[in-house]
Amino acid sequence: MKKKFIKRLLIFFVCIILFSLVYVPLFKDMKFGLDLKGGFEVLYQVKRSDGKKLTSSDVNSTYDVLKRNVDSLGVSEPEITLEGKDRIRVKLAGVTDIENARKVLSNVANVSFRDTNDKLLMDSSVIKGAKLSYDESGKPAISLLVKDKEKFLEATTLVSEKSDGNNLMVIWYNFENGVNSYAKDKETCGDNQSVCLSAATVSQGFSSDVIITGNFTKEEAESLATSINAGSITTKLTEISSQNVNASYGEGTLSKTLVAGIIGMLLVIVFMSIMYKFIGFVQGVTLLLYMLLVMGVFWLIGGVLTLPGIAALVLGIGMAVDSCVITNERIKEELSKKVSLNNAYELGNSESWSSIFDANVTTLIVAIVLFIFGEDQIKGFATMLIITIFSTMFIMVFISRKILKAFVNTQYFNKKPNSFIKYKGYEKRKNTGKELKIDSIKILKKCFMVSITYVVIGIVILLVNKFNLGIDFRAGTDATIKARNLTVEKVKTDFDKLGYKIVSINKQENDEIYVKLDNELKEKGINKLNNYFKDKYNATLQINVVTNIVKQELVKNAIFSVLIASIAIVIYISIRFKFSYAISSILALVHDVLFVMILFSLLKIEVNVIFIAALLTIIGYSINNTIVVFDRIRQNISSNKSKLNSDALKQVVNKSISDTVTRSIYTTITTLIPVICLIILGSKSILPFNIALIFGLVAGLYSSVFLAGQLWYLFEKRKLKK
Repeated sequence: MKKKFIKRLLIFFVCIILFSLVYVPLFKDMKFGLDLKGGFEVLYQVKRSDGKKLTSSDVNSTYDVLKRNVDSLGVSEPEITLEGKDRIRVKLAGVTDIENARKVLSNVANVSFRDTNDKLLMDSSVIKGAKLSYDESGKPAISLLVKDKEKFLEATTLVSEKSDGNNLMVIWYNFENGVNSYAKDKETCGDNQSVCLSAATVSQGFSSDVIITGNFTKEEAESLATSINAGSITTKLTEISSQNVNASYGEGTLSKTLVAGIIGMLLVIVFMSIMYKFIGFVQGVTLLLYMLLVMGVFWLIGGVLTLPGIAALVLGIGMAVDSCVITNERIKEELSKKVSLNNAYELGNSESWSSIFDANVTTLIVAIVLFIFGEDQIKGFATMLIITIFSTMFIMVFISRKILKAFVNTQYFNKKPNSFIKYKGYEKRKNTGKELKIDSIKILKKCFMVSITYVVIGIVILLVNKFNLGIDFRAGTDATIKARNLTVEKVKTDFDKLGYKIVSINKQENDEIYVKLDNELKEKGINKLNNYFKDKYNATLQINVVTNIVKQELVKNAIFSVLIASIAIVIYISIRFKFSYAISSILALVHDVLFVMILFSLLKIEVNVIFIAALLTIIGYSINNTIVVFDRIRQNISSNKSKLNSDALKQVVNKSISDTVTRSIYTTITTLIPVICLIILGSKSILPFNIALIFGLVAGLYSSVFLAGQLWYLFEKRKLKK
């Protein structure tokens, strides 16, 4: 038995090491967001310059112009995405010359038609546009739609009558005198990245639409038509939000956050090993597989890792461990009944499944809502959260159980099950009648009075004190300025000179001054601010701008996110349990959300878009705790063969809460560990998010133990009376 155990233990560690060695190199190509790498991000709103209705063709043409402009910057792995019907977001991670990047992005596309000596024959005003077509033999071609037929006839006739034999009309994209020439670029003319789009032979003058033929593939013909159209677009770009992050900020943030995550995970492994002995140690080590799988899937789908994404990953550790804690507590219960280790292990896994499933599904609902309604960074957070949920079910439930079953089958722990899982203290308390018993119904009125008093006073505080709104919800400009020996007084004086109104200013760690402005700075203002502080103090700046248009949308999406997540959870719990469980859950959730909002208002902690992600995460965690209690209530009701009267309901609720309170405490602790590590060691950029989670986790623990079950009892008691 011992040899078999040692053999399987060695195989387990070898597999972990080999899996890590094979997997880790994959991450060298991981994409990092602006907050971890530095760079520039801008959100444009697309409008037609002639006031006509914007079409999808207009937006797509503008997108192609931006793509070509970005390609000219030579930025590795830029992100250009269409958002909604009239917006384009551009992310240039790693770019250092932000002023130049802005200038290049805003360049208007210019398509021109020239001869082989680079003489201008006509510009894009002569044509309506271009589209994919086919020649007489069915090969892909480009149909050129002519607007000014006289000018087109003049230009084509001039080329066709050239005596030197170079009867070519060369189509250029953003031709630059002194930089481009057909003599120099003719070898690459027609290549995907070349500004020389095509050189078409002209045999006669034309005064109507023409077909450009050649050895085009369908993709090449479509690309050429798109480029020609891009040169004749009638749209303009309005910058409605922007963010620029100095590279030094990103590098420091990445290293801090990774260290915080690693330390958090190691502390969770230590905690699990102390609380549950061997089973806890194996589950803790299996977390490495979980982390690698999450990161691997994120890498495979081409995800861009950001601070919120890392936060979701680290928080996922708590969720993953929760499934282990639920199972372990069930195994302890079965062992205390004097069943064999093998049977206790099987029964514990079986009895815990419904709680784990329901808890993860409700969190998945929140993640999906976040992804649909969230702002760009929140989508990254939601994507990572969704991956962690499925990875939890696969690694921490399926794989972890298979691994532990292999150790149970060695029979090494049959005579010493307490070494496999620490349960003797639990068994002793149960046999002596000293197990943890919570008479939650007895203190029901006190708990309700405390909660109602807090909420009422808190709402008054909210109305009077209001929120310390971040840039996402108030619009304007935020600037973080970092330089040696820079003081608040100096910065105030400088902003007065620049003519900007300061909403608030404070000094943070590492000589950073954080300034909020009412002004929505445009390109010139941002460049002015950057250059002023760089020249005067050799400072580095991080500047974010949000216009009122974006603010209104963020507020609307925030409200929709919370409402829809709550409604979806009510529907799911009503289906899986009963409506009385669902309404009790929602009331507990409202308590938890208000608890966090009131504290943020009272302490004047900044509320931004990440705060909404925190609230929805709190909803997920709170419902997770509540589901476990309700699942135990449901099981205790089904095992209670006596008639359910008021006294029986009391016993069921008290027993269910007493049975699950240890699990709730342990889960809260394992989730708090990485969050606290992120607060102490991680980036301050997501400090409000982490503080909100701490408040929310404590509130969720309180509501699941002292509110949710008692609310359910009141609803069911009322039904009994009827």
